[in-house]
Amino acid sequence: MIVRQALFEGIIHPGREQEFRDYVEEKLVPLWQAFPGVREVRVLHAVDRDEGAPVFAMILSTIYDDRAALAQALESPVRYESRELTKGVLEMFEGHIHHHVFELAARSTD
Repeated sequence: MIVRQALFEGIIHPGREQEFRDYVEEKLVPLWQAFPGVREVRVLHAVDRDEGAPVFAMILSTIYDDRAALAQALESPVRYESRELTKGVLEMFEGHIHHHVFELAARSTD
């Protein structure tokens, strides 16, 4: 399994936290779930961190069977639609987004 994570490093503009979460849930999550080949979508909103740790407002994790499935998803029209709608969330966010791809080595099945 392959996991692609989008790390939203930075802060949500003060007072817009709920608006940010609602926008993600209502507009972006349905698109992320529509990516071809996606097996799982997880959205993590920060609630706490170690002192001195970098600030991540949100992390998006998507899971695919393999790198070929990820490549297909990244070429899909849904990705470009998602990028366009992401501009709305960026109006509420100060920072940058970077992506990382991991191989899933272990998974709990509870």
